[in-house]
Amino acid sequence: MSAVLRTVGLSKQWGGFRANSDIDFTLEAGARHALIGPNGAGKTTFINLLTGVIQPSAGDVFLGDENVTRLPQHHRVRRGVTRTFQINTLFPGLTVLESVVLAVSVRRGSSRGWWKPLSKSRDEIDEARALLSLLQLEREAAVVTASLPYGKQRLLEIALALATRPKILLLDEPAAGIPSNECAELFEVISRLPRDVTMLFIEHDMGLVFRFAERITVLVAGSVLVEGDPQEIANDARVREVYLGEANHG
Repeated sequence: MSAVLRTVGLSKQWGGFRANSDIDFTLEAGARHALIGPNGAGKTTFINLLTGVIQPSAGDVFLGDENVTRLPQHHRVRRGVTRTFQINTLFPGLTVLESVVLAVSVRRGSSRGWWKPLSKSRDEIDEARALLSLLQLEREAAVVTASLPYGKQRLLEIALALATRPKILLLDEPAAGIPSNECAELFEVISRLPRDVTMLFIEHDMGLVFRFAERITVLVAGSVLVEGDPQEIANDARVREVYLGEANHG
């Protein structure tokens, strides 16, 4: 596999506080990669650096061979980097289908007329329905977004992200706020997304991480503590000590 995203010496500092420190990281094409660590470890800051929300104090971000460190967020989206947030950002007054049609229309440059009669937006609607099918939201197509259960809202947010046709999808705590009995269902759907979408996700539920991630990076105090496959991480004494807890893994 080849790297679709990597960082070299990536650091972010505010005054005397180092949120991220000298991070060397590689995301391989098609990966299902989890980023974990205790609260305050710098996980969301790292995602913000990858997406261009904030600029690093030092180091570089590469998409393939291109150095995108100074590129603004919208240019990175155009190059295939899309993210979701801990708190969803949706259109509460639109139906599920209308929301995705709008997102597809924005990408196609036809958003000024997204509200036209269905016969005028057939291509956008067909693409939107395909995304809803992929994320098992077909039955909710006519439901107003504000009426959706929270777990379905998170899936809709992912559908909106996929409407940009990303190469890399960054998921910041996709299961946050979802009842525990719905979390596994959410991740089952996510896990079936096509491999041409590379995924990096932040998640606090270690059961979900070890079930769905194929590679895991552990951040502690803004730095990479260790990286490996789930078995290596579960067996690492340093990880058990600082995050997982001996009682749960050993």
